[in-house]
Amino acid sequence: MFSALGSALHARRRVGLLLAGLATLLAALFGGSVESKLTNGLSDYDDPGGANVAARRIIQQATGVDAQQGYAVLVRTDAAIDPDGPLPESVAAAVDLLKGRPEIKSVVDYASASNPALVSDDAHSTVVLGNVGPMTEKATVAAEKELQGAIEDDPVLRDHAWLGGATPGHVQVDDVSTKDLTKAETLALPFILIALFLVFRGVVAALVPLVGALVTLMITFAGLRIPTLFMDVSSGSLNLAFALGLGLAVDFGLLMVSRYREELAAHGPGAEAVRRTVASAGRTVFFSALTVAAALAAITVFPQPYLRSMGLAGVITVIAAALFALLGLPALLAVLGTRINALAPRSWQRNGATQVQAGRRWHRIADGVMRRPVLVALAATGILLLIAAPVTGIKFTGADPSTLPASTSAGQVSRVLESDFSKPPAAPLQIVLDTPAADGRIRAYTREVAAVEGVESVSGPVRLDDRHWEIDAVLGGAPLGTGAKAAAQRVQGLDAPVPARYTGTTADFLAQKASIGDHAPLAAAALAVITLLLLFVFTGSVLLPLKALVMNTLSTAAAFGFLVWVFQHGNLGFAAQNGIEATTPVLVLALAFGLSTDYNVFLLGRIKEGRQAGLDDRAAVAEGLARTGPVVTSAAALFCLAVGALALSRLVFVQELGLGTAFAVLIDATVVRALLVPSLMALLGGANWWAPGPLRRLHTRLGLDRLEAEPAAAPAPGERPAEPLDGRPTARVT
Repeated sequence: MFSALGSALHARRRVGLLLAGLATLLAALFGGSVESKLTNGLSDYDDPGGANVAARRIIQQATGVDAQQGYAVLVRTDAAIDPDGPLPESVAAAVDLLKGRPEIKSVVDYASASNPALVSDDAHSTVVLGNVGPMTEKATVAAEKELQGAIEDDPVLRDHAWLGGATPGHVQVDDVSTKDLTKAETLALPFILIALFLVFRGVVAALVPLVGALVTLMITFAGLRIPTLFMDVSSGSLNLAFALGLGLAVDFGLLMVSRYREELAAHGPGAEAVRRTVASAGRTVFFSALTVAAALAAITVFPQPYLRSMGLAGVITVIAAALFALLGLPALLAVLGTRINALAPRSWQRNGATQVQAGRRWHRIADGVMRRPVLVALAATGILLLIAAPVTGIKFTGADPSTLPASTSAGQVSRVLESDFSKPPAAPLQIVLDTPAADGRIRAYTREVAAVEGVESVSGPVRLDDRHWEIDAVLGGAPLGTGAKAAAQRVQGLDAPVPARYTGTTADFLAQKASIGDHAPLAAAALAVITLLLLFVFTGSVLLPLKALVMNTLSTAAAFGFLVWVFQHGNLGFAAQNGIEATTPVLVLALAFGLSTDYNVFLLGRIKEGRQAGLDDRAAVAEGLARTGPVVTSAAALFCLAVGALALSRLVFVQELGLGTAFAVLIDATVVRALLVPSLMALLGGANWWAPGPLRRLHTRLGLDRLEAEPAAAPAPGERPAEPLDGRPTARVT
């Protein structure tokens, strides 16, 4: 199948390149507007079927207020504020500004609410709150821009008022995320270009993954544009698409180019080199793409639009990268021929001496590991478990305006409210009770809520409609702080006399965390089963997929432990956080698991070729590691640069995603791939390739063995056999 594809692409190479260019142009035209179609609301993090969403809907229908939205205008006055006196001019101007907005349902200030807690401890600051009705994504962006402009244009408010709250906060999160992504990729690009030149050993070869990344992103944008026609797609998906698109373009491009250079040296430019490249490296890319796509597809079982969007974007990006690597890149290599080595130092063009030397180093590492497989396997496992140890204390938190940098108005407002107000206004825990009347049982329940540790005050029952009542409980501390979350859990643990639903910032986060926990086993099971099936199809073995599952779990656990150590404990210059953002482990798990399997496929493909060429098990492992070690290490380093650039973001949850994924890739390409894999392969020997008779026959009957790389062919007349990387004569490994 892959051999025929390679031959066809060589025969129609110019037509193939023309079609690839046309497809990229059409994709760019169709997908160019995708960014304007993406969403960035707080509802992106909700389970649409959650009880908290139902509670919020009931409140909204009864009052017209969207509990997830709202404004908080912080006003700083020159003179001290008298809570019992008239409103200062600037405070009155802020009240009038909010009351003039069409989306505003009510405005609260310290005077109208008779609440001196809305005045700062030094009496020079106050906050004016605005409750709003439901707004579309475009409306929130427009409203935030208009309010910022109105504050700037008003001489009374300019330099004395700052816009914060949930609505501006989420708009600014999207803005900061987009700007930081652009800045991070711009800063990382020079380093990536230098690394590409060094890794690909030439200017022309280094341009190949950049072309691949461009094509991948254009197709991804077009692919994401389609689901925006009938569902919400979160703007966070673009962060993943950019990083993953560049990373996979480098991964697949390096694998294909490296193999093509080997075949070019053995067979010269022409159809045979392209055919053999696609038959071997192309097959590996195909299965690698399937494993990464399957891992990311597992995220779509989560009901949260944000997670579903990330999974969908990941799958589309992987498919786009694989399409270029399997269809566009072989045609490009066929056209380039020996010019793939152009614009490179002469020493790098001499039969790949640098690659051979690097391969021999990896061969020696493999030999050394396999001489003491038990010791090395125990040591490598111990290292991974040690790094993973902090995960036992992992805590989770959510994203709110406090995660924004102080350079943003919402971030500044959040910090001032936390530092300068003894009791900063916080979204209360809203309890919606399903009952037609507030009888003695409801009043008794209200007193029970007020007595809960961590609850500062409770309002009396308020009728919402003829079937629902609401009780508001003010929790101590920040809404996503440890104290508020514990208090909310204690309230939810009370025996309510009637069915109760809970919403508010704290309750919404707890609902999100519970929903993710409920769906995690299904996602993990789907990920494990699909990975096992794909690796069985690729290898024909049962033990190799099971072993890969264990190793992937270890490397992913190490990545989680690293995240906790860095962000939750506050190391490597990062400030300590209340916990890891709740969606980050899901995304890191899928990315780390998929990429670990990806690199495993690279290595297993070469080991299988070695066995087919007549090498014994240990020699095949050493030769496979020697051939793929430089490629995997280089690909991992470049991928870490692309994904790790996200760590330059000013948003903690973006930093966590970038750094966590980069570390997972790094640990997998070093400790796992260099130490754990060869040691376990040596321990099991020929048993690595075992499968029960029925499964082996099924593998053959379904023709899955025909997807495997073809056996090594005899050298052509006048052709010298390839030199083994350990310096000893052996069969040629293609």
